[in-house]
Amino acid sequence: MRIIVMKFGGSSLAEPEKIKVMAERAVKIRAAGYAVVMTVSAPADITDDLITLSKLLTLKPEPREYDALLSTGENLSASLMAMAIRGRNVKAVSLSGAQTGIRTTLRHGDADIISINPARILRELKKNKIVVVAGFQGVNKAEDIATLGRGGSDLTAVTLTHALRAGMCELYTDVKGIYTANPAVVPQAKKIKRISYTALMALARSGTEVRQLRAIAYAKKHRIPLHLRSSFENTEGTMVGDFKSAGIKPEVTCFSIQKLGDSAWIHIIGSKLDALRIKETVRETSAANGCLLMKETYTPKKISLSTAFRDGERLLKALHKIFIQK
Repeated sequence: MRIIVMKFGGSSLAEPEKIKVMAERAVKIRAAGYAVVMTVSAPADITDDLITLSKLLTLKPEPREYDALLSTGENLSASLMAMAIRGRNVKAVSLSGAQTGIRTTLRHGDADIISINPARILRELKKNKIVVVAGFQGVNKAEDIATLGRGGSDLTAVTLTHALRAGMCELYTDVKGIYTANPAVVPQAKKIKRISYTALMALARSGTEVRQLRAIAYAKKHRIPLHLRSSFENTEGTMVGDFKSAGIKPEVTCFSIQKLGDSAWIHIIGSKLDALRIKETVRETSAANGCLLMKETYTPKKISLSTAFRDGERLLKALHKIFIQK
């Protein structure tokens, strides 16, 4: 049995028509000969709505009940997705975290996954069903629902991929993949065809909301291949794997920017970035664009630069032009 895990974020499930499009994607993958397991987030804004609703009742909800409430968003998505698939005359079943066999630590709101018993999923796959798993949740030893923290559906997807020995974990969202910089800030940013786990983790630690950090770390530990791609376009995205730089020269992979108070922090991810000529180029580019560097740190895989808030985007664009656009 060739299994593929497909994870869909909330923006891909925000409306009934979008759910239908994602259902069609899964049906096509199944028609290509794969056993399909989907992991779904809550529809866009639903989790925020649930949080707002809870605050109307109490400002300090009991953690157990809070997790029970927040998990309903993903359960909603799973049920609707299964209905949409069945509407295409394909068998499907929705499963909660507990029904999936996901066991977690006791900590509510940010639990870790301890184990997954995939027996139920495998039984359903053998019945030729597409299995739709509610992400972001599991059940602890007290038999209570525990949620997995922000971006927890990513963790659900990668741990399921490992437990099922699936060949690929595809993570779908409203962007086409990982870019050399935020295209909204740097229009010339390029989509990256492949990126290492280490570089993606560095990007996540630098404030870029690419994927949940724990999910990437888990994928790296178990060497799970990830494919980050668009929900709405049939194009290749960004492959994430155990890729290493082949060259001996310094190499810049991507940039991120964080705005903190009166400062802007620019992070440069790559390899051999502590080389003297890299430092010289960074300083020359900063000076040429009138940007004062208040702090600089250089390591082989990451550079962090602090400049005035008003200069951050200008410096980012200038460095991107030097190192990426060339």
